[in-house]
Amino acid sequence: MTAKPTGRTIEDFADAYRSGASVVEVIRHTLADLDHAPRGVLIGEPLHERALADAEALDGIDPSGLPLYGVPFVVKDNIDVAGTPTTAGCPGYAYEAADDAVVVALLCAAGAIVVGKTNLDQFATGLVGTRSPYGVPPNAIDPLLVPGGSSSGSAVAVALGLVPFSLGTDTAGSGRVPAALNGIVGVKPTLGRSSTVGIVPAMRRLDCPSVFAHTVTDAAMVADVIGRHDPQDPFTRGPQLPPVFRNAPIVGVPASWPAAVEISDEMQRWYGDAVQRLAELGCEIRAIDIAPLIEVGAKLYGSTLVAERSASVGSAVAAGIPGLNPVVATIITRGSAASAIDAYNAEYELIRLRAAAAPLWDGIDVLALPTTPLVATLQNLLDDPLLWNEKMGVLTTFVNLLDLATIVVPLDDSGRRVPAGLQLIAPAWQDGELARLARSFECGELAPPIQACTLVVVGAHLAGLPLHHQLTDRRATFVGAARTTADYRLYALPDTVPPKPGLLRVEAGTGVEIEVEVWSMGYAEFGSFVDGVPSPLVIGTVELSDGSTYNGFLCEPLAITGAADISDHGGWRPYIASLAAAPA
Repeated sequence: MTAKPTGRTIEDFADAYRSGASVVEVIRHTLADLDHAPRGVLIGEPLHERALADAEALDGIDPSGLPLYGVPFVVKDNIDVAGTPTTAGCPGYAYEAADDAVVVALLCAAGAIVVGKTNLDQFATGLVGTRSPYGVPPNAIDPLLVPGGSSSGSAVAVALGLVPFSLGTDTAGSGRVPAALNGIVGVKPTLGRSSTVGIVPAMRRLDCPSVFAHTVTDAAMVADVIGRHDPQDPFTRGPQLPPVFRNAPIVGVPASWPAAVEISDEMQRWYGDAVQRLAELGCEIRAIDIAPLIEVGAKLYGSTLVAERSASVGSAVAAGIPGLNPVVATIITRGSAASAIDAYNAEYELIRLRAAAAPLWDGIDVLALPTTPLVATLQNLLDDPLLWNEKMGVLTTFVNLLDLATIVVPLDDSGRRVPAGLQLIAPAWQDGELARLARSFECGELAPPIQACTLVVVGAHLAGLPLHHQLTDRRATFVGAARTTADYRLYALPDTVPPKPGLLRVEAGTGVEIEVEVWSMGYAEFGSFVDGVPSPLVIGTVELSDGSTYNGFLCEPLAITGAADISDHGGWRPYIASLAAAPA
């Protein structure tokens, strides 16, 4: 039998298949590992029959069109897998799913193979991972600690190397807290980016499918696969194209910790090291007031908003179905006492708080926080289950209420894995930018964004010159310095303020190579930039010495009448330098 892939990433599995491993052999190895998974990770048995049938169907197929070809994954057991029970962590609630949840179907269509259902805090109500009659998954770093929830089994399965990725859900932090506590990557996408059809709701307006993986690249890839608008789901929405982060991203960090945030000395040290790492990447660190965010988050369980959980599964709880967790039942039952007037008043207060928090994003690109302010032990939960759950979620509960996207990357202590993660948070639809910054944190080098529109600049818009701000104001990204082909001449245009050159394409063999810079920006930003280009300058096609062509600055031929030909200087900068060096 072909050896099992030794790595833990999607690329490791691709390498195994390129080396001749069969999908059936690899999936058999995975199922064997799952058969011996620690108690509490799975609910029910691994999905042997379905997984092997799916593997047989893939063997011999060209994998080039399937980005997740033969990659096994598990899903939280509030997500439907056709022909298997969905329990939501409660035996009395179980039903057999007729169809795969939309997110599961999308992953399988991309070549992935579902191999099991994982444990969770019952009805996805909890951030600790201990509220389940199916046992408690062991924390992969320290068995004395809680595993985090509610997506406990999904996180632990990845952290233990049983599968390279898994699906969870996130309403208040359920896809982030267990990622942090088990030292893996967790993605909480923009609300409405992925379908929730086939997922047992917790709070439908705030529910997100989430992804766990060992690397940012893997987690982002899976999030992209499931990130599809679903006409069946009125809560999904079409993507937007927000601006990219600034060239030196501005990272918000707390100016001080609000009284509600009980951060441990250990977590403060780990977090401080992470902030220093961001600064070393080239990010600008800016202190901000996070108190309005914490106030928003407190409303999720501390107001009549909790009635939305009652609307989702309250009837099952009220019926006293078998296997109810008493803590979960208490929380969900509490919401049923809210009146419509109470609910509207809570919504009005939430709208006020959202408005108060919105200006925070004017001055920063991303917010960096610990995922949890401290780490809870299993004994802590036995002593006071409600209090410690609240402590664990104080830095996560505001995110979905404010329509923010998040990615969690593991933290370490001098190379030693610790039960903590850095939470990078940004407004909706910044998922790609968050993944870029998270990858940069992971590898130690800040990667530039690649934007949709590319522009060649030749004169006053060059870096450091008077009109360069028109690019940076639009968050344009530097692609690189270059030269044109030897088919251009450069002229100093008269009577322009500030002084500007004109680049003119000429007959082959009569020009010279001209120094230029290449910048990129978004569609909307490019449109607003071009709208402000004054005559006689125009935006046309500029050919570079490497044969590539881009939009760039040219001038109208009539504009060179009476203009000085400065081509022999080779560019606008050398020409400006020559003027400065000339005797008075």
